[in-house]
Amino acid sequence: MSRKRSRLTQAERDELGAAYDGCRDGSTRTRYQAVRLYGSGYREEEISEITRCSRSSLMEWWRSYRHEGLPGLADKRVGGNRAKLTPEQIEELKERLHQYTPAQVLGPDHPGPGEGNYWSIPDLQAVVKHWYQVEYRSQTTYRTLLHLCGFSYQRSEKVYRSRSEAAVIAFEEELEKNS
Repeated sequence: MSRKRSRLTQAERDELGAAYDGCRDGSTRTRYQAVRLYGSGYREEEISEITRCSRSSLMEWWRSYRHEGLPGLADKRVGGNRAKLTPEQIEELKERLHQYTPAQVLGPDHPGPGEGNYWSIPDLQAVVKHWYQVEYRSQTTYRTLLHLCGFSYQRSEKVYRSRSEAAVIAFEEELEKNS
């Protein structure tokens, strides 16, 4: 048994048409168009072919429009790791990174690679959070930030806490004797 599909009134179609014409965002325009076509009696297959949207998306948009109106069709996706530091802040960060070493800013006891002589990703994370109260989710963003500040990214050497310096020196001396 098929359900009776509701239709849009002329006023609703006009409202969707005006919203479509006034919108510059492509994905939102697609939603407006799909809902308008569906409410005008077009078949789901035709709408899918015209808008390149799936049936499930179309039905989701239709329900949203029925419950919330035009605001229900707005793009609710959360953006990615957008720029959180302004260009001025990046310039200031660049100057500070060139002026100080990590040991000077974070202290000699800061557990970071490179003995505090060069900037690493964990060091940059710490100072950006401290100076600007900004935290990025992606490590790639910090690498990009290093590059923007004139530094090249170099993965620091891992030194295991359990290793014995005396054993390392003895091993290197043994290697030199055998060469």
